[in-house]
Order: sequence, then C-alpha cells, then structure tokens
Amino acid sequence: MFIVLLKFSGNKGQANQFMEGHKAWIKRGFADGVFLLAGGLQPNLGGGIVAHKTSLSELQSRVSDDPFVAENVVSAEI
Repeated sequence: MFIVLLKFSGNKGQANQFMEGHKAWIKRGFADGVFLLAGGLQPNLGGGIVAHKTSLSELQSRVSDDPFVAENVVSAEI
C-alpha cells in the first residue's frame, strides 16, 4: 500500500487549465482498482491518494501521467 501526496507548486494558478485531465486520471486510477481513496489536503495544500495492488515503479509511472504532475502544478511524493 502506498500514500501519494500531491502538493501544489508554484504553478498552482494553472490548476484550472488541467483540472479535467487530472479528474480523468483519478477516475482511471479507481477504475483500474489501484486507487482506494483520494481527497484534498487542508488547508488548500493539494491532495492525497491511497493506492494498492501496484508496484512502486508502476505507481511512479502512473503518477507521472497525471497532468498536474506533468505540468508542474503539483509535486508528487510517494
């Protein structure tokens, strides 16, 4: 089991531009059975995901596919 922290970076202002892709990425994670829980970090710091049934390398690849990560809206920590 893994915890993924997605913390806003300096490009936080671009979040709206990539929000639909980010939501689709999260939905795919649940559909694939990898994400168990996703939610926001308070106060307005970013988000967190609980993931399972995956390897670290597979999860790293999945996280790098998140448009928020790819566009540096957030930094990811697994």
